Amino acid sequence: MKRFLRNTMRSKLEQLTDQEFQEKVEAIHQALFQSKVWKESSVIALTISRKLEIPTKPIIKRAWQEGKIVCIPKCFPETHEMHFRCFKNENELEVVYFGLLEPIMNKTELVSQEDIDFILVPGICFDRNGYRIGYGGGYYDRYLSSYRNKTSSLAFQCQMIDQVPHEKHDIPVDQIFTEVVTLICKESPDF
Repeated sequence: MKRFLRNTMRSKLEQLTDQEFQEKVEAIHQALFQSKVWKESSVIALTISRKLEIPTKPIIKRAWQEGKIVCIPKCFPETHEMHFRCFKNENELEVVYFGLLEPIMNKTELVSQEDIDFILVPGICFDRNGYRIGYGGGYYDRYLSSYRNKTSSLAFQCQMIDQVPHEKHDIPVDQIFTEVVTLICKESPDF
């Protein structure tokens, strides 16, 4: 089922024209930048986007302009674990498996979970309750199982479905920014 949903979403995303893609991305970025969670966070964690994903490089650039600390994930395929490392410039990145850009260990500093104010959690498919289908490694659910601060995702409205199949270990995000609406997935007075 998850594989089917991933393939369906990829097909939907591939059908967006360049102009539609750019307009939707701009709306999503603006919703994020105007949000309380963005304004109140000084340490933000996110991935470096690829292909059909909502671009994160403009988010990283904006965070740096605002004096925020940016962290990106380093994954360990042998244990399916990850941690976040401080990211300050492109020279600190290397291409790893599947063409992902990750921090170079000896050029970056580890950032502890407690120090991260908010994580932008990637995914291909989402529901109103904050459940998501990621890209198949389970890294984020493992990391989020002990993370206690805020989580959000960025999604095109076409990536929203009625219900994402999930298991006990799956961790929903607190909110989802789309080009149409910001969904609050968990009741919290902080949003």
